Amino acid sequence: MSSVEERGEVGVAAAPGSSSGGLGVVAVGTALEAVVGGPSMQEEVSIRRGEGLGPESDPDEPPPKKRMRLPEGESGKLEERLYSVLCCTVCLDLPKASVYQCTNGHLMCAGCFIHLLADSRLKEEQATCPNCRCEISKSLCCRNLAVEKAVSELPTDCPFCLKQFPRSSLERHQREECQDRYTTHWVTQCKYKRIGCPWKGPFHELPAHEEECCHPTKTGTELMGILGEMDQSHSRELTLYNSIFSLLCYEKIGFTEVQFRPYRTDDFITRLYYETPRFTVLNQTWVLKARVNDSERNPNLSCKRTLSFQLILKSKVNSAIECSFLLLKGPYDDVRIKPVIHHHAFSNDTNETDYVPLPITDSVECNKLLAAKNINLRLFIFQIQK
Repeated sequence: MSSVEERGEVGVAAAPGSSSGGLGVVAVGTALEAVVGGPSMQEEVSIRRGEGLGPESDPDEPPPKKRMRLPEGESGKLEERLYSVLCCTVCLDLPKASVYQCTNGHLMCAGCFIHLLADSRLKEEQATCPNCRCEISKSLCCRNLAVEKAVSELPTDCPFCLKQFPRSSLERHQREECQDRYTTHWVTQCKYKRIGCPWKGPFHELPAHEEECCHPTKTGTELMGILGEMDQSHSRELTLYNSIFSLLCYEKIGFTEVQFRPYRTDDFITRLYYETPRFTVLNQTWVLKARVNDSERNPNLSCKRTLSFQLILKSKVNSAIECSFLLLKGPYDDVRIKPVIHHHAFSNDTNETDYVPLPITDSVECNKLLAAKNINLRLFIFQIQK
């Protein structure tokens, strides 16, 4: 029986001949391996025979080429490595609520996803994933529930007591259990706050403070000055609710669902504005218009975003119509709007109001409205009888 070397030589010599085509293929393969720096025939035979491998390896283990290579040094905890895998591709932070993914699987937290859609609306461009530049929208992207559950189980430090808890139970711990808790959301306050004590601090310091609090020993004159300041904010809220209750006593009250649709101006640099289709309330035809950041030039470059609107009477009237009106959130929206009552006397000459701010709480709520295809709100109009 010829050796491996002899068979290799025969294969090379017989390559041109037709009767030794199989050996020629082997020779070509050997030559290609030599070109790309692969192992020679002798090395392959040596490996197959176990030469130079040292002790016999376990047959159940994968071959050396398929074994996972661990990084040199400490690899770190699993949860620390997962932070970089499950973080948002925009803000690079772990999502706190919903997690959305593009068609290629890149993750975005709800806030960044809404912000990208709002920016695309302002720039009149198609929103794209920051990683792969594929198109994103509310219809193309979906929530990733597996990532949401995985993130909720990752440990995180309580910012007050510095102990570790799963992210899903951290809120309850900060609200009810943490002995060092004090934040703007779960404020630990003195029991004498009703008579003006401004103390806020860790929960475990509360009993000691209440024993030493000086407000119970203040005179009536001192307390009257403190209570007067506290009553001012309460009276403003009470005035608003009393005004709404008074409007509900009017004879002519109308309301409707309005849908703001996005449009562009005819300027050289187009600007975004919103307008509703014509609608009828109290036997009159109306239109609502809205604009972003009072029509500033580049609202997409601003971190603070606002919406303002105006009410326009399209019908012709014989005499002035004095009305009060307010906008509230639609029946299926989660946007937070504080009610504000506006007044205007409509006539043929003064048929539109000034632009007034839409009373949304912050820029996050504004981005929610801008990210939507249309803005759905509810309008109330109260006609004042003369």
